[in-house]
Parts: sequence; structure tokens; C-alpha cells
Amino acid sequence: MSEKVRLEVDGAVATITNDNPDKHNAFDDEMDQRLFEVLAELRTRPEVRAVIWRGEGRSFSSGRDVSALGGGQVALTHHELMTRGHRGIQQIFDLDAPIVVACHGWSIGASFQRALLCDIRIASDDARFMLPEVGHGVIPDTGGVGRLFQICGHGVASDLVLTGRPMDAAEAYAHGVVSRVVPRAELDATARAVAEQIAAAPAVTVKVARRVIAHLAEPEIRSSMAEELIGQTFISRSDDAAERRAALAEGRPPRYTGS
Repeated sequence: MSEKVRLEVDGAVATITNDNPDKHNAFDDEMDQRLFEVLAELRTRPEVRAVIWRGEGRSFSSGRDVSALGGGQVALTHHELMTRGHRGIQQIFDLDAPIVVACHGWSIGASFQRALLCDIRIASDDARFMLPEVGHGVIPDTGGVGRLFQICGHGVASDLVLTGRPMDAAEAYAHGVVSRVVPRAELDATARAVAEQIAAAPAVTVKVARRVIAHLAEPEIRSSMAEELIGQTFISRSDDAAERRAALAEGRPPRYTGS
């Protein structure tokens, strides 16, 4: 069991902490598994009325630990790995307790997408967000692009996905990606205050309100994730993916054909 993802319950508020600060809280397979276990445990904890998700160190999470790719105990195909990841993170939808994400430093790739799947995002003024996948020959595949599209619309979502450019906290607030921006020193306290306010409300009211909002948004997200699973599987076996690998190995510019 990884100590790089911690769960602490204090009264009606639970806190998930990414604790891999030397790597800006980049996630490896073990951390993924622990996160999914934490979400499963929270589904069985009715006394928890609100959840905070935060990170130690300089960033919420820099995404996937690429140095750990392929280093897991069990050999899984890309399709199987994605399916496991989708099932694990979709447990967010099954919780009665809303999740408040405290974003500071970098939130990149899959970790940014996972934050997007949660209920409320609060950013520190040093927060940065990025979806760099297309520049690495793959697509974002954790469901967050569907939520980003719902929040920002086609143009902003396309810009962030297709260029991989960073978005700072001020822009994220302007587009509604985060609902509050606070000084870095106030981030944890603000997230705690929001969580405690939610936890103090009637539990059934919060549960039903969250369900109503979910019914507006969740079907599109699940559909988007299913499309991502198909698309990413195709990309991994495409001619362009093979060409990219060959070009990197041979130190030459790739010659993509779109197939």
C-alpha cells in the first residue's frame, strides 16, 4: 500500500493527499491503485460529508510518472490499463460526498483531468494547468476533456488540447475551470472552509443536489471516456505511432501520414 497517497478522516471531512513531492506528485501504478482504493473506501464511509483532495510540496500533481511506465507488477495491455483507470476514477461519480480539489503549482495531464471530474476546484495564485498529451502522440484519455468542454466550450478546450499550452490560475478562473483563486498560503485553509461548509449542510440535501448536477453532466463524460478508450487504443497501433517511435529512435523528424 503506497504512502504516496494518504487518506485522513477528521470528523465529517476526509482529506486525500498526493505525497510524492520529489516528483511534483507524479502518479505511478502503485499510486493509482491506492487512489482507487481510497475512493472505494470513501464509498463505504457515510459519515464523510465532504472530501478535500490536495498535494504536498510544489504541485498538486504533474500527471503521470513517465519513468515508471511499464514498471508495474502485472503486465497489462494499453487497453486494459485504460479500462482499469476509467473504472477506478469513475468511482468519483458514485460518492455522496462532494470533492473539493486544492490546486497549486502544476496540475498536468491525467491529474488535471481527474481534478476536472471532481465537484469544486480552488486554485492558488501560482497554479498552472496543462494537457500535453497530443505533443507526445496520444490523446487525453481520463475523461477530463469532456468536463473541460462542458465548462469552457469548444474553442478553449481545443486550444488547450491541441497546443498543450499552459493555462494559469487567472485564465482558469476566467473560464470557470476553477471557482476561486487564493494566495498560496491560504489554499489549504480555504479548501477546508469550503469542505466544512458543505459538511455542515443537511446530508440528504447535499447528496440530492450533487445528483441533480451529475445527471446534467455525467452521461456526456461517460460517453467521452468510452470514445477515448477506443481512440487511444487505435492510436497506439497506428502507423503514425509507429513512425513517431521510429523517428525518435533514429533521431530524425517524423513523417506522419494520418493513418
